[in-house]
Amino acid sequence: MNKPEILAPAGSFDSLTAAVRCGADAVYLGGRELNARRNAANFSDEELAQAVEYCHARGVKVYITLNTLVRDDEMKTAMNAVRCACDVKADALILQDIGLTSLIRRAAPDMPLHASTQTSVQTLDGIKMLADMGFCRAVLPRELSKKEIEKIAAQSPIELEMFVHGALC
Repeated sequence: MNKPEILAPAGSFDSLTAAVRCGADAVYLGGRELNARRNAANFSDEELAQAVEYCHARGVKVYITLNTLVRDDEMKTAMNAVRCACDVKADALILQDIGLTSLIRRAAPDMPLHASTQTSVQTLDGIKMLADMGFCRAVLPRELSKKEIEKIAAQSPIELEMFVHGALC
């Protein structure tokens, strides 16, 4: 059996340090724009660099959220966020808008991509499609039953993640 990864939200530097001190294996956090973490303080580019440095020094991974739908007029902002994630050496990007995938693959071919629960992929065929697009992990919707999760997990070509406590991130 695989060891579960304890992944905790970090909406501020205080919550990030608390998650690390309490044993999180990884944290997810957002930059100032293009993430669904509206109620969090979120991080400037400089703060993202500090957060990644702090976490990596303690053996904790950092996943940066880019988990909103991106409009045409936001593409430059989105690609700047991708470059920032690469520059600060984030461990992965969590994406909602799968339309960004090919752009990100060209700009950052080595950046691991995690499909957000907001992609609404909830079938094995959908998971396989994400794998074909270059995703290495998918966050399953909270609405799936244990039986549905087991069926997908038995044949998934990529890692699966799920929320186990609460619906807020």
